[in-house]
Amino acid sequence: MSDLGDRALDHLRRLAGWPDVSGTRYAVQGELARGGMGVVYLARDLDLDREVALKVIAPEAADAELAARLLREARIIARLEHPGIVPVHDVGTLPDGRVYYAMKLVTGKRLDVLAGSGLPLRERLRLFLRLCEPVAFAHAHGVIHRDLKPENVMVGPFGEVLVMDWGVAKLTAEPPEGSRAPAQGGLAADRPGAPGQGTAHGTILGTPAYMAPEQARGDLERVDERADVHALGAVLYFLLTGHAPGRAPADPAAPTRTRVARAAPPPPGADFAGSGDVPRRLQAICHKALAGSPAARYPDVSGLATDVARFLEGEPVSAYPEGLWRKTGRLAVRHRTPILLVLAYLVARAVLLIVARR
Repeated sequence: MSDLGDRALDHLRRLAGWPDVSGTRYAVQGELARGGMGVVYLARDLDLDREVALKVIAPEAADAELAARLLREARIIARLEHPGIVPVHDVGTLPDGRVYYAMKLVTGKRLDVLAGSGLPLRERLRLFLRLCEPVAFAHAHGVIHRDLKPENVMVGPFGEVLVMDWGVAKLTAEPPEGSRAPAQGGLAADRPGAPGQGTAHGTILGTPAYMAPEQARGDLERVDERADVHALGAVLYFLLTGHAPGRAPADPAAPTRTRVARAAPPPPGADFAGSGDVPRRLQAICHKALAGSPAARYPDVSGLATDVARFLEGEPVSAYPEGLWRKTGRLAVRHRTPILLVLAYLVARAVLLIVARR
């Protein structure tokens, strides 16, 4: 009886924490997810008769600074109109004083869950290429995500890839001349001394296993698009090995697989131990994206994506220079069917000539 009572009390506590949506167009139906800044609820838009996701500041964390951050996140997402970025439908303040925004309800699986379900390598790489598209789009519009990781990527039932959680995104430029000032709710680039909008120098935002070194140091002046390139390299590493760089599998009973040779000196922890037969060209791509120095990485997401696409097509990649013999071998493998047909034809002709001479 006490167990039933405890469960009922927990349910009542959750209900008590639900946002007050009275007088709005929304009806809350349940909780979907909870993070450090807010809670995402399943809600019904009564005006349009559709389900949406409603992100609201958690009641225990509600304050003016978090309200400004949530509003900033909504406005950043709203400026990024791309199929790989979840659209924002509405933003406002609830009767209980908490800021909220409504967005498209996303169904599907997180990338980390899907990658662990035995997807073939080529399919994992194709998902990675689709992930690169919205990130490159955001960069072209002056936005750096700063928290790219498999848990922040959703794969829909039709293979669509969506980048989630833009709560720590950084703007690379000031708003255009004549736009609203930050104090009035506009967006400002991260910089020292930008109250309510920017991030103070030395602040560390993101997930350690996927952070670029400059981001982990809180060196905001050096955090640019190449920090996201590093994070994408870590995501690629995860897709190849099943764990983040430097995070070996915790299960000692997991089967041990062959250690593969390195294509280049790796960053700390990124040694591909136990990762199976990862092709050297893919290792080299990972190592270049994960380079400790931003100058040694791919200059942009497109460069990283191009190398992965070229690997899928059996073409040479910029991260792994090849000698003549290796190029010849790779081309022979890529065009093995026509080569075998030609060889079979030549052998048949040779046999016919020998028989004719007899």
